[in-house]
Amino acid sequence: MTEFAAVILVDRRGWVLLQERDEHPTIAPEKWSFCGGHLEPGEDPLSGAARELEEETEVRLAPGSLELVGVQELRHPETGTDDKIHLYAAGVDLTDADIVCHEGRQIVFVDPAKAPDLDLSDSARIGLARFLGSPQHAALSGSEPVRVET
Repeated sequence: MTEFAAVILVDRRGWVLLQERDEHPTIAPEKWSFCGGHLEPGEDPLSGAARELEEETEVRLAPGSLELVGVQELRHPETGTDDKIHLYAAGVDLTDADIVCHEGRQIVFVDPAKAPDLDLSDSARIGLARFLGSPQHAALSGSEPVRVET
């Protein structure tokens, strides 16, 4: 089983950061998903989530900013592999202009009411269904945003 880490950033409106993937990935090409990816050998999921977020968006969160949303196991029909995805979230005071897209077509904040209408990856469909409207999503939307390191 391959382990992945992924991140949901939540802005002050409660909108969530999603990545529109391009045609290149083996898993979920041309679908909307979370920022994230494979864990490096020996890497813990929290460190991997922070690393992947920074690599894909140039957003570096202060240590301790990410909180666990959940862990899900998922079989990818494209590859026939079983994966474990560690999903983390943080509330931020950022806009689309603060996000640098290093992977995929675009990485933007999406209105949670419109997110289910997107062509979502399996992991995003499952993860968002559990997260949107949850007390954790509400708390991150209205809480003091975490500090972004420069």
